[in-house]
Amino acid sequence: MLSVLTGGLEAARLAQPPIAARVPELAPESIHAPHSALALEGVSLSFGGIHALRDVSFDLRPGEIRAVIGPNGAGKSSLVNVISGLYQADAGYIHLGGRRLRHLRPEALPKLGVARTFQNLALFPGLTVEQNVAAGLVFRRRHGLLAQLAGLPGARAEAAEVADRVRDVAGFLGITAHLHRLVSTLPYGLQKQVELARALVASPKVLLLDEPMAGMTATEKAEMAAHVRSARDRLGLATILIEHDIGVVMGLSDRIAVLDHGVKIADGTPPEVRRDPDVIRAYLGAEAA
Repeated sequence: MLSVLTGGLEAARLAQPPIAARVPELAPESIHAPHSALALEGVSLSFGGIHALRDVSFDLRPGEIRAVIGPNGAGKSSLVNVISGLYQADAGYIHLGGRRLRHLRPEALPKLGVARTFQNLALFPGLTVEQNVAAGLVFRRRHGLLAQLAGLPGARAEAAEVADRVRDVAGFLGITAHLHRLVSTLPYGLQKQVELARALVASPKVLLLDEPMAGMTATEKAEMAAHVRSARDRLGLATILIEHDIGVVMGLSDRIAVLDHGVKIADGTPPEVRRDPDVIRAYLGAEAA
């Protein structure tokens, strides 16, 4: 158990900026949005005069899978990066946890109940699956490395809690048999599941999935889609899904927002979006009509 903390958690701590004792910047007034797990209000973002997002607004309800689709360069990943604090929006607000926030910082996300995965795998290849999953709990750590090495009672109890939680999530995703393997030895599809496990281990309320099925086979995509659906059904997660596979999106999502050149051009259920003429012209193609 101690190896989980001294390996996974310490490696994650060193790879991440220290947690600052600061609170996300609040707007002058706080707005409570009881029916939304997350909402964007007029979010805009530009790079050197090029607009990545223009006045984008939408909400994410508790227990909902909300896809964001669009052509390459539509602003999908920029949207996720604004929500996760990697980019600071030029204008607009993020509603999260009943608060209206100007900006978020990546290190504040776990405390706000938000977790994410990335387009490209962001795992620690020299660590085991168990250690990689445990790294998702680094921001909850109460005891430092010295306390762990000294075997203090509190540190031992924390290590046991971490190990139990890692096993629970591994069992949920069906990767228990791989916990003690180096993550770099796993097939790509399993590595993507490990990244999902790391996001789930801290019991988030909001999950941001940035192309979780990129590069997967059809079988791997079906398995990942089943995991995302189970996380919604069994854990009550609110999920934003960025995904290029329209078949997966239409079968998995409750609602879909469509971006084109940073502008939201449609928003609705999968059947509504599939029939929308603006979406057909911009993205799906006339054959979808």
